Amino acid sequence: MMKMLLLILCCVLGVSADSQHKDIRITGCSDLDGEDMFGLDGEELWYADFSKGEGVDGTPPFIDPVTFEGFYSTAVTNLQICKSNMDVVRKGNKDMPPETVAPTSPVIYTKEEVQLSQQNTLICFVTGFYPAPVNVSWTRNGEHVTQGTSINVPYPNKEGTFTQISRLAFVPQQGDIYSCRVQHPALSGLDTRMWTVEVQQPGVGPAVFCGLGLTLGLLGVAAGTFFLIKGNECR
Repeated sequence: MMKMLLLILCCVLGVSADSQHKDIRITGCSDLDGEDMFGLDGEELWYADFSKGEGVDGTPPFIDPVTFEGFYSTAVTNLQICKSNMDVVRKGNKDMPPETVAPTSPVIYTKEEVQLSQQNTLICFVTGFYPAPVNVSWTRNGEHVTQGTSINVPYPNKEGTFTQISRLAFVPQQGDIYSCRVQHPALSGLDTRMWTVEVQQPGVGPAVFCGLGLTLGLLGVAAGTFFLIKGNECR
């Protein structure tokens, strides 16, 4: 198993006496990846995408705009420093492999109520793992799917593990089978969760029973009326 070392620097700051907010800054690196992000109250505000060579603004459109000018160049510098520090720590610890914690079983669910042929989003929630990141892949009816997939940067939990959420944009078709596959160094293999499109179609049973009941009721009234008239004629 490839040895990995993840260095994380976190800063949490509460501001305002009336309302508490938590700011977080994460700078980290490993043999395979690096991370530099800012967050507020559990939401990502900005992160560096080193594979694309750019910063990603994650602020929602309904808040006041926040400027992150120059943040990506700073993130590249922090990544170089992190990897230099990682080499020093490895030499000091004789390159001992770090402790790994496997993620809990992933949870797969939809963003919206499922309606056939209506655009929706499948969500695969993975948490409780260390180190970050995890690798998440999707399949549809056994075929690998890449279009419409995305995954957020690892977000730290209070106990020191991480959470990541992968999303798949899809159009539900009855009977389609989707899977979310999670890979992590602490797992001996892929941890897979399946999800099947099963939408209940409007049935005719209740309408049939209601119509049958109404018909029997009318027949009962007619029969009662008939015998009442016959009884009066016999008197």
